[in-house]
Amino acid sequence: MRILADLHRCEGLGMCEAMADRYFEVGDDGQVLLLDDHPREQDRQLVDSAVKSCPVSALRLEN
Repeated sequence: MRILADLHRCEGLGMCEAMADRYFEVGDDGQVLLLDDHPREQDRQLVDSAVKSCPVSALRLEN
């Protein structure tokens, strides 16, 4: 599993970081930074929820 971020869509709203700060951080430039783009299998549900919480659909999971 891999997290992909579309930085052209990202508005830096931080929902992902609020839900899964081990994997996401909004930088000073207002763009999401992937801290670890290959999450552990036991974190799949957490990361999936964080990805789905993005109001601009800038994140997705790839298997």
